[in-house]
Amino acid sequence: MKNHHNLSTHLLACLLVVFSLSVSPSQAKVVKSSKNSVLLAQKTVQPSKSMPVVDTAKTVPPLAQTTEQSSKLLQVIDISIPVYSQPNLKSNQLATVDRGTLVTLIATQGDWYQIELANDARDGQKTGWVLQSRSKEGAFALQELVGPGKAEVTNPLITAPSEAFSSLRGQSSLPRVTTLAPIDPAQTTLPAPNLPRESISIPDRWRLMQTLGFKFPLYDPYNQNVLKGDLPVFTNLAPDLFFNLGVISDNLLEFRTVPTPVSQTTSGSQNIFGNRSQQIQASTLILSLGLSKGNTTFKPPDFEFRFVPAIQFNHVNVGEAAALYVDPTYGTQRNHSFLGVQELFVDYHLRNVSPKFDFDSLRVGIQPFISDFRGFLFQDTAMGVRVFGNRDSNLYQYNLAAFQRIEKDTNSGLNNIGKPLRDDYVFAANLYKQDFPILGFTSQVTAIHNLNRETTVHYDENGFLARPAFLGDVRPREYQVTYFGYSGDGHLGFLSDRYRLNLSTTSYAAVGKDNRSPLSQSAQDIQAYFHASELSRDFSWVRLRGSFLVASGDKDPYDNKATGFDAIFENPQFAGSDTSYFIRQSTPLIGGGGVGLSGRNGLLPSLRSSKEQGQSNFQNPGLRLYGIGADFDVLPKLRLFSNINKLYFMDTSSLSVLRNQYVSSADIGIDYSVGFHWRPYYNQNLLVNGSAAILQFGDGMKQLYGNTQSNLRSIILNAIFNF
Repeated sequence: MKNHHNLSTHLLACLLVVFSLSVSPSQAKVVKSSKNSVLLAQKTVQPSKSMPVVDTAKTVPPLAQTTEQSSKLLQVIDISIPVYSQPNLKSNQLATVDRGTLVTLIATQGDWYQIELANDARDGQKTGWVLQSRSKEGAFALQELVGPGKAEVTNPLITAPSEAFSSLRGQSSLPRVTTLAPIDPAQTTLPAPNLPRESISIPDRWRLMQTLGFKFPLYDPYNQNVLKGDLPVFTNLAPDLFFNLGVISDNLLEFRTVPTPVSQTTSGSQNIFGNRSQQIQASTLILSLGLSKGNTTFKPPDFEFRFVPAIQFNHVNVGEAAALYVDPTYGTQRNHSFLGVQELFVDYHLRNVSPKFDFDSLRVGIQPFISDFRGFLFQDTAMGVRVFGNRDSNLYQYNLAAFQRIEKDTNSGLNNIGKPLRDDYVFAANLYKQDFPILGFTSQVTAIHNLNRETTVHYDENGFLARPAFLGDVRPREYQVTYFGYSGDGHLGFLSDRYRLNLSTTSYAAVGKDNRSPLSQSAQDIQAYFHASELSRDFSWVRLRGSFLVASGDKDPYDNKATGFDAIFENPQFAGSDTSYFIRQSTPLIGGGGVGLSGRNGLLPSLRSSKEQGQSNFQNPGLRLYGIGADFDVLPKLRLFSNINKLYFMDTSSLSVLRNQYVSSADIGIDYSVGFHWRPYYNQNLLVNGSAAILQFGDGMKQLYGNTQSNLRSIILNAIFNF
């Protein structure tokens, strides 16, 4: 049996020799490569249909074990193969041939193949030896090219000394790409070794659709747009830099009635309050310019730079001149424009702490910050440093921040970076946890410290005293207060699967020290509290809401305890928010309007000069609110809403001292408001908001302002264009 097997092997070898000699020398053809090196290719006999197809990746090496071979073209299948001077692993290594390289076979010796390295005119033919072996994928490291067609060699990758390799010899074979990019088999599956790689180059993977002919104009934000961060920019600097442009035009028209002290220029007036009608027109253009580096789909960007300037033009028309300027000769109208910087920060991605891209980041510069879900305590854009991140697949989130507040422009409320920073510092730390204490509910714990050292007198741009407020002996003061809080927001599904409720709640305790009270002229210990909750339930397209809020008031301005709660810079989204008259409008109280009962877009009756430029005041009457409301999604693009709030002072002692009159009733009154949100194109590109509100005075407000000032009204129309 063994003799028969040897005989068959010898017969097969003889047939191969006869077959190779059957090709006449006249059939040889010279082919030039891209580098003008001369390649020798031979035409092969077309295989017949009856000839068996041999899989070279699964059988023995494709070459007969003979000492001399006619020129055959081999392709390197392994990642790289060393070339030796002799068929011995201990001999000198001449070069390395990489995956995809085509080499010419000269002779074989066992598993060693002699290949041609170079054809130098001085030294003659340069050859080397490579060892046939198996690659990591199981295929032979060197395989012969078989099949019809002409072999064309482009850019061979043989790294050798300078005298090595100038040309390759090849025989007829399948056309294929011979230069393949090295890949790591540990990370991706290798392509089939016998198949050519078919690919075309494109600028980058984000512009794949553009390569296929899909291009969209720059004004289209819904498709790939280089202005919306869909395509990389500045690719010469980095391949993954993205630019994002946002443009917002916020336009406001507002009509309101506000108790306004009568002007000295108004003759014949017998009352304290004069014409209370006011009209405001304001247009704000906000540009958001962001440049980020990295892929934001699954992980935070490596780097982000953001610049958000805002310019506002406003016109105000009032009934009494003293409402606009401390000097009534300036008239009853005011035109104002201002350019502010709302954001200017650098965000640097410090590290990823888990395979799910939990991270730590550092942000430095003018940046927005909100202390809780509804903005009760501190919501501002201030100069600061913030470290933030998450853990456990975003189950935990945290913030550590330090801010120094920026002076605001008096008539627009925008950041005025042309003035020195205020000596008002905010240090914040908070921690969020999702699905705690129940599934679908997010909890937050907060500690915020406010350190105020503003001991110099400051007047606003209209001439009114801003710091200190026009209270008591009007002497500068400083204070420090720490807020400890808990907030929660989410669903209460555990009560009933059918009657699922939504709850948003916030509580704060404030403790600290005020070095000097303007009323008692002595130091005060700050001890105050705050709580607000909103419970709601959805009925298909209707949501019903119930609201409750309590902020402690100061019981005795002379007992060295300041128990009235005040925020740092509030912007509450609660009980109708800025559609409510009491929340949106600042009602003047004393000092010719220099001190208001509450600030604009503020809920607390804190008796400040202004919310933007004044100091916190913990000797105030406090507030208690009961409210109900409803939201109606009547159309996919139209929402209607309504709110009714009943308001009370917690204690009127501070009001009695400031007004030098006994205020016996704590009843502020009832605040009614209705409004709508309209999205004509079902998106955020155009928003039209409108509201109407009325504050009907209770007995406490009538004692402060008189019966003639009741039924204060506010009508607002707001159009927002967003790109």
